[in-house]
Amino acid sequence: MDEISSIKTAFSEALASAAMLDGIERLRIQYLGRNGALTAILRALKDLPEQERKIRGDAANRLRAYVEDALHEKRAELERTTREGILVKERLDVTRPGLVRKRGHLHPVTQITREVIAIFAGLGFAVAEGPEVETEYYNFDALNIPADHPARDMWDTFWIKSPKGDVKTENVKRKSERLLLRTHTSPVQIRYMESHQPPIRIIVPGTVYRYEATDASHEIQFAQVEGLFADSDVSVAHFKAVIGEFFARLFTPDTVVRLRPSYFPFTEPSFEMDISCTYCSAKGCSVCKQSGWLEIGGAGMVHPRVFKAAGYNPKGVRGFAFGMGISRLALMKYKIPDIRLFNSGDLRFLKQF
Repeated sequence: MDEISSIKTAFSEALASAAMLDGIERLRIQYLGRNGALTAILRALKDLPEQERKIRGDAANRLRAYVEDALHEKRAELERTTREGILVKERLDVTRPGLVRKRGHLHPVTQITREVIAIFAGLGFAVAEGPEVETEYYNFDALNIPADHPARDMWDTFWIKSPKGDVKTENVKRKSERLLLRTHTSPVQIRYMESHQPPIRIIVPGTVYRYEATDASHEIQFAQVEGLFADSDVSVAHFKAVIGEFFARLFTPDTVVRLRPSYFPFTEPSFEMDISCTYCSAKGCSVCKQSGWLEIGGAGMVHPRVFKAAGYNPKGVRGFAFGMGISRLALMKYKIPDIRLFNSGDLRFLKQF
């Protein structure tokens, strides 16, 4: 028993003089560790007679509990002193390397959208916005797209079934309208003209939806921008000047724009827009199929029926409209091989921009 008393006395004296947390840890190892003084006594109990083993074991266990409680109280006291006393000034280790916080950045489609907006703003165009869940009237009827047009087929459009039935409107000419996810941002042009008078210069960037098979150049959801310029005296020459300046600023000053005759229900005349290939500088490559040209979008002079649907007198206003995929512009500008990468969520891809 004298040995246990000596251990307790020595421990108490050492604990009283401990002033740092690392000293507390050393005492714990010295007395309670694998080779500690108290551990050695507990290990030796198996060699003692049963009666002596009970007495000595009970005393050793009481000492162990005392040591554990004393160490805990002393540690708590030193921690309080460290927080509240003079040692609080040394809590910050200025030699430790700092933590680098990762910062996010804009998605490449968002970057190109902002660049498109900035360029057209410099050309005098404002930005208009509208709903992505659109009515059949604004998405098709008002744009001179008849009921038998292929775009209305269920394989091209995401139709939405309303739990309350068709949307009721105050316009007697269109008493009920089906809902859909807009297939283009052109409906915003109609909505804007209904509340504004010429002259009008707007662009409409936004997300559109097409129910079609996906591949490297097609997605069911993608970003698009449409434009409208309406006034009393607007011609194709105005359009070519505007769109030529836009592509010169977006890509390079020597980018060439080509217009090809085409057909769209909401424009007359209509044409496809091509630009000189940005991959090979119009020399011919696999991307442009050796032609030196890339198809970029559609455009044309606004059809009189579209102006009439918006409440304008078709005889007193002329204008041009155009549309192109922002996602496709990003593919060309950043030379991305697959449009599906934009929505993949792959950080290895997104961190490159």
